[in-house]
Amino acid sequence: MAQPIIIPRNEHSLSRKNIDADALKVLHRLSKFNHIAYLVGGSVRDLLLGRNPKDFDVGTSAHPHQIKQLFRNCWIIGRRFRLAHVKFGQKTIEVATFRRLVTPGSERDPDTEPISTGTSTQAKQDQATNRIIRRDNTFGTPEEDAFRRDFTVNALFYDIATSGVIDYVGGLKDLDSRLIRCIGDPNVRFLEDPVRMVRAVAFAARLDFTIDKLVLDAITKHRGEIRHSAPARMLEELYKILRNGSAERTFRSLARVNLLKYISPELHKHQNDHLWQSLRALDTYRARFQAAPDTLTNSILLGSLIVPSGLLPRRTRPSDTAPPLTLGTLPIARGQVDKVQQIISVQARLLDSELPQHLQRALLNRKILPEALSWMEIQNHTPDALKHWQALMANTRTQTSPKGVRRRQPRRHQRRGRGRTRPST
Repeated sequence: MAQPIIIPRNEHSLSRKNIDADALKVLHRLSKFNHIAYLVGGSVRDLLLGRNPKDFDVGTSAHPHQIKQLFRNCWIIGRRFRLAHVKFGQKTIEVATFRRLVTPGSERDPDTEPISTGTSTQAKQDQATNRIIRRDNTFGTPEEDAFRRDFTVNALFYDIATSGVIDYVGGLKDLDSRLIRCIGDPNVRFLEDPVRMVRAVAFAARLDFTIDKLVLDAITKHRGEIRHSAPARMLEELYKILRNGSAERTFRSLARVNLLKYISPELHKHQNDHLWQSLRALDTYRARFQAAPDTLTNSILLGSLIVPSGLLPRRTRPSDTAPPLTLGTLPIARGQVDKVQQIISVQARLLDSELPQHLQRALLNRKILPEALSWMEIQNHTPDALKHWQALMANTRTQTSPKGVRRRQPRRHQRRGRGRTRPST
């Protein structure tokens, strides 16, 4: 068993006052009932760096059913690994039981077909796919949980019982050195989960860290493996990058290490100054908020990539169905492309200061208008036009009842009903 480095409260900068109050409630209640309860992952890293964490995740020795018994506002989710989501209004504190790393082949996935031993191209793809960890649902100790994580700076724990920071993997040293380093051999870890290569680049860009040479060498060697990652997961990872406030730096780095070429050959081929300007505008907008705002929808994020790259398909007529969009293997839905096209198509009218009143009213009734205004605010930098449309929208809301039904204006002359007059008796 590895002996962790434990930094007592008086020797580190992490303060409970900077931890989310609801996360503290979860930690304290788990500890009260004699379960180990740690703040884990990126939240510990960010707090030690003086940053505001995006999420506050909890690791515990309690099993999911035990967590459920302690919190009435708890829902158990997940198929590969059961997680507890403790709800506080719109906020969710994710609570996970400590688990260990499951190596490929040590636990059979019943949903996986036998791997072919042939030498065909399909067989080689199957063999590559078999290396990827598909099940990771075995409970473990805090030490095992730390060693199954991806990078050392993401494997630090904060113990609510002692207020100490626990480090099994050398994360504190790497945090001081501002270094992204894999836990274990990066050649093995990237074959287990190729998306880790993208995460290494994204963390380095967002935190302004250096990537360890062994990690860079492994990325160079295995970058083609990114094509074996689940396309939906890869797309979601790109959306996370676009939302985190350092999209330009991350995509430039992905291009520099030639990962972008394998994620999307189209984006790699069409990268240009317009793309970098678009991502810079996105980052500038994101910097205004502590957390990613709801206005950064997937349509806005997708448009920030494909519009400046010239990859947005064109429709010959507005009534036509949106043409398909190809970005490597990324699953871009036609409906998503259609929303981006609508956002772009109304920009000229939004910027037209002489647009007739009846066309302005028509635009106010378009469902796409809020996202179109977000695009205008982020990419077009036209504050006067934005204020004009925001005022029109606010005025429209004041004429709407709380139930969303337009109030009828009183009629000046209301006709009597034509019902039959009741005979006098």
